[in-house]
Amino acid sequence: MTSFTKLTEEQQPYIYINAVNKLNKINDNIYGGFTEHMGRCIYGGIYDPDSHLSDSHGFRTDVISALRELSVPVIRYPGGNFTATYHWQDGIGPRSSRPSRPSLAWAGYESNAFGTDEFMLWCEKVGAQPFLCLNFGTGTLDEALAWLEYCNSDQNTYYANLRRQNGREKPWGVKYWALGNEVWGPWQVEQMSKEAYATKAYQWAKALKLLDPSIELVLCGETGYSSWDVYVLKECVRWSLHDLGGSTTASLIAMHSIHIYTGSEEHFPNVTAPLSAERAIEMAAGFIDLARIENGVPHTIPRQTICFDEWNVWMPDRAPGEQGAEERYTLSDALAVGVWLNVLVRQSKYIGMATIAQNVNVIAPLLTTAEGLVKQTTWWPLCLFSRYMRGHLLAVNVRCPEYEGPTQPEWIRGTVATPFLDVSATINEDKIVSMVVVNIHDSRDFETPLEGVTAGDVQIYHVTGESPKVGNTQEKTEVKVDESRWDGKGPFIFRKHSIYMLRWQT
Repeated sequence: MTSFTKLTEEQQPYIYINAVNKLNKINDNIYGGFTEHMGRCIYGGIYDPDSHLSDSHGFRTDVISALRELSVPVIRYPGGNFTATYHWQDGIGPRSSRPSRPSLAWAGYESNAFGTDEFMLWCEKVGAQPFLCLNFGTGTLDEALAWLEYCNSDQNTYYANLRRQNGREKPWGVKYWALGNEVWGPWQVEQMSKEAYATKAYQWAKALKLLDPSIELVLCGETGYSSWDVYVLKECVRWSLHDLGGSTTASLIAMHSIHIYTGSEEHFPNVTAPLSAERAIEMAAGFIDLARIENGVPHTIPRQTICFDEWNVWMPDRAPGEQGAEERYTLSDALAVGVWLNVLVRQSKYIGMATIAQNVNVIAPLLTTAEGLVKQTTWWPLCLFSRYMRGHLLAVNVRCPEYEGPTQPEWIRGTVATPFLDVSATINEDKIVSMVVVNIHDSRDFETPLEGVTAGDVQIYHVTGESPKVGNTQEKTEVKVDESRWDGKGPFIFRKHSIYMLRWQT
């Protein structure tokens, strides 16, 4: 949690942090990823059997190494919009017998050369848990139950035996399953009303939990601040002994999914836009509480959390989805991702999972080429957070001037504070404090006393570039991390358009 006090332009900023003000535990799953059959994410991204950089399974080893560097805990698959017409049985068994299908979500066709077993094996190599999204468009409940049986059953049953026949004796053990993707959207195949979705989701949830009570189901929400979210939570976050076979410790729904993308060609609207997600998380958390209260869910049933399973900077006009959505990110976008990650950390009390969309090539921090990887500007804040911003949230007070210009969306202004210094902090089990400060200002440095930084040896990680418009290419890296040390004495200068991480031992 970060509290903010607005100062005038003439007043000196100030940050107060105390390592004893330890708040909630941060779920490592907030640093999850997402891979969809879209553009070059799968084919030419994580799977490229013709590349000299791929292993015997066709997996790009440089991509695996990069994601292992991030310690990505969970990865969502196979979509996204692609899910609404995906039939998982097309992607199992001998590749020579797998059918090609039209891809209605993103144009072109799907070869199904990469499917369930390939994804599961790839996740094992990355060190991540799989998170599967069920087809709520053209799919059926029988098909969903069959996929769950194929992945998780150790019984002598048809689909468990089919998995064994395809070379995998041990169940894959998929814990997380999403009840559809963005089914509220007019771009979806089989768009649904909130009433129709809530009825279907609850009935599917009952059946899936009967087959495997250990799984965690994710409800399909919208933005977190819509009437869709209110309605489906009220209808699905409930509890009855009849539906749950007499259990008094379980609930059908574990998480509620929300999606938000941000982006603007203008620097300040771009870097403040992620703050809309801060309010969205708070509102969705309130709607969860409202549903539990009105439906009489006992306090002994674990509270549902938010699954922010699509978030990122994305401007579809700049990188159209049907053309592969290969964004070329700038320093301004990296600062926005830094603010995004600060939001997720600050609101981690309510978040059970977050998955950046996506990991490779498609609106991604990593781009593959024939010869290797390009680490885009947004890679660096993601890398720093995923490595170090784990453990427990710390309370911080920030006093600084505030950006007061136009925002995107407009409702941020007057609803959420937009300080020039955006801050979050954590403490890990080794009692190392990590504090991230994003100076979103494009022209002003801030000399800032830091009360609570007591160590004489502070590790500094600094991400910046010549201007907010610079980006990284295969030929030139304009934005990266520079490392240095500081003695912790006196004010610290947070340079313009920069991300800083300060780490010290308490």
